[in-house]
Amino acid sequence: MRRVNPRIRAAHELDLPGARENAGLHEYDGLVQDLSPGGVAAGLGRLGHGPREADSHDEAHLAATEAALRTGYGQVEMHRWNPVVHLANLDLACYDREYAPEPDRADARRRHLAAWPDAVEAAVAALDRVPGPVATALMPAARGLAAGVTDATALSAHARLVAHLETAAADGHREVALGGSALGALMGDAEGMSIDLSRLSDRADREAERLAGLLHDACGRLAAGRPPNDVVAGLTADHPGPEGVGPAATALIGVLTDFTRERHLLDEVDGECRVGPAPESRRWAMAMMSWAAPYEPDAPSWYYVTPPDPSWPLEDQDEWMSVFSRTTLPAITAHEVTPGHFAHGRMLRRVTGDVRRGLYSAAFIEGWAHYAEELLLEEGFMDSDPRYCIGVCIEALVRVTRLRCALGIHTGAMTMAEAVAAFETDAFLKGPAARSEAERATYDPTYGRYTWGKLEILDLRDEAMAAWGPRYSHLRFHRALMELGGPPLGLIGDVLG
Repeated sequence: MRRVNPRIRAAHELDLPGARENAGLHEYDGLVQDLSPGGVAAGLGRLGHGPREADSHDEAHLAATEAALRTGYGQVEMHRWNPVVHLANLDLACYDREYAPEPDRADARRRHLAAWPDAVEAAVAALDRVPGPVATALMPAARGLAAGVTDATALSAHARLVAHLETAAADGHREVALGGSALGALMGDAEGMSIDLSRLSDRADREAERLAGLLHDACGRLAAGRPPNDVVAGLTADHPGPEGVGPAATALIGVLTDFTRERHLLDEVDGECRVGPAPESRRWAMAMMSWAAPYEPDAPSWYYVTPPDPSWPLEDQDEWMSVFSRTTLPAITAHEVTPGHFAHGRMLRRVTGDVRRGLYSAAFIEGWAHYAEELLLEEGFMDSDPRYCIGVCIEALVRVTRLRCALGIHTGAMTMAEAVAAFETDAFLKGPAARSEAERATYDPTYGRYTWGKLEILDLRDEAMAAWGPRYSHLRFHRALMELGGPPLGLIGDVLG
């Protein structure tokens, strides 16, 4: 086992799935985290015991990570009401990527599967406060955990967890709001900063207005005189279908990578990124990146796209696929691949120090990828075709609507029906896609991090331009950010020295 600051190890052991997959710490392969009430209490007790990091930025980053874990497990007690952490603990899809020889990964998968009964026992003991809407929203992902599993003992344990969640879905309380104080702590502590939810809400409203104006102008360039709603409806109906998304996304990766290189937006982006359908256990998100992680040998990364449920009516499947229209897919691919998550993952493999390589702010990671979409627009990507701008605006309106709905739902200012309606009217989503996005707020209360992170990065870029003057370049600014790894938002100002 690697020698590492015990404070960092204690943090990893409270997020074992993330350490294994996102950081590539495969010493944790085949293991499950003890998420029982006693196991979580013991893990919290181990936090903070060890030396300070020599670098002041790394020390502040580590302290923010520790604060986030204390808030998430200690104050908010997410292991008691949020099945997501337990589903991640059971998930076997982490062994799909080719980071090691297949026999080694198969052995780790068998050991992990053998631990399912204990993990389910802990989950059932812990999950005593699951709101009915949260359980309902996560049922497809919970059931998907068993895809391809044949071990009878593991399947029996899985059935017990599913039954527990089915009971919660039917009988659990209906209140999903965390409250403003808990939400503010959950968001701010992880980022090493305090947060004013009212001010953030106002800023989200202004960002939504800016994006709506940008969208209106782009629709006017494409189809003068037609209402933007009509233009967007026609564009999102034009999609490549479930079988065509993969090839279309693969082609876009090459185009986006070439443009990023030509404009000197990042240091050289290397590595291989493949496209494929999301594992069934991960179909709670429309698209996601599973990158070749910093601590593992290089291997292909995967850009996962979630297909519609084939059991749905054809109309619902078509509405779901509108998310991956030919207008929006370029922005989604920029977010997930280059200059977004995949490119960021390649940079993480080059940073030094266990803090920067292995501990990440979700708000920075998602904020960076979201910033990358509009960065390309600023740089003139597809500037002769207004559809890229329209796609960026549609994706950004989804993200800013997430922020507004998370704030609304968890402060009690918005109902679920109002959240669904917001995604339909403000973000152009339809049917199951709109409901899926609204329901995600119940179990992913910080999913407003995309817009929040983007806005913080843009603010810092303005400061860098003012401070560096003629010495400013996008490459210099982006390189400085990437050298911090995945820093908490409250610490990104350290790039200014």
